[in-house]
Amino acid sequence: MIAKHPSVVISDAEILGGVPVFAGTRVPIDSLLVHLKAGDTIDAFLADFPSVSRAQVEAFLDLTADLIMENGRNAHSA
Repeated sequence: MIAKHPSVVISDAEILGGVPVFAGTRVPIDSLLVHLKAGDTIDAFLADFPSVSRAQVEAFLDLTADLIMENGRNAHSA
């Protein structure tokens, strides 16, 4: 699902060896997850990585939530 939204996340062998990053940046998605796990706010993450937009972060979180919900529905219907 995330791969269908290249304006949010891309994975390209030419950028950080294919590590998923926010589109148009070299900021790994994992950087956001590390910040959130540490209890940081989205604002703190954006201050550390100004090349990422709030819209990208929100779209990533929406896509991730949709993916989790979809997987949950698929698990119950199997």
